[in-house]
Amino acid sequence: MSEFAGFEDTVARLRAAGCVFAEDEARLLLGQSGDLAAMVERRVAGEPLEHVLGWAEFAGRRFAVAPGVFVPRRRTELLVRLAAGFAHAQSVVVDLCCGSGALGATVAAEVPGTELHAADVEPAAVECARQNVPGEVYQGDLYAPLPRRLRGRVDVLIANVPYVPTDDVALMPPEARDHEPRVALDGGADGLDVLRRVVAEAPEWLAPGGHVLFEASERQAAAATAEVRRAGLAASVEEDEELGATVVVGQREH
Repeated sequence: MSEFAGFEDTVARLRAAGCVFAEDEARLLLGQSGDLAAMVERRVAGEPLEHVLGWAEFAGRRFAVAPGVFVPRRRTELLVRLAAGFAHAQSVVVDLCCGSGALGATVAAEVPGTELHAADVEPAAVECARQNVPGEVYQGDLYAPLPRRLRGRVDVLIANVPYVPTDDVALMPPEARDHEPRVALDGGADGLDVLRRVVAEAPEWLAPGGHVLFEASERQAAAATAEVRRAGLAASVEEDEELGATVVVGQREH
């Protein structure tokens, strides 16, 4: 019998590597097809569990993920819940910095009939998103790859931009800083560089009454809200203490 063939052996290896939820992870790994020993070795070496499994659970659904792709976080469920609340059948929804595409795909699943577009600068993310997104996926920097015909027609603009200040990236868990793309984490000196670019152009893309939503830390909320207002949009902040989530919402006036 292989060294890794049994549940207890797998748990022991994972626990020794510092995996807090070793039993749960062992069950998931044992439930996968493929080389268990290789998967355990990857996990023990610090690779995110989702990359090893090839999927991540988000908002009650499974989405394909792959090495080099940002893993959707549970706290981001607030952003998606708000976005779905603003959407309706026939809404044009855009998911910028889409990563795996889980956010836009969840909104599309929750609100049938939406027209979904997604974009990311990372080739690995785009390839992954094309497995998850029931719509068009483009590769490029922020708005650059989007079809011009979407200008002024976007009802819901999801922008899960990187917002970790550059100096804080080194303080992130190794799973994130060593295995997820830096471009998906690093938001510049104050964490708001990418956000500023998204917000500055948002009015050109939003339909009248349309919304732009992005995540931020609680301490960034005031500065992020100021950026939204500077762009001429109405601004509000939504929080979910249970998820530890802060979302800033901008709305184009009718």
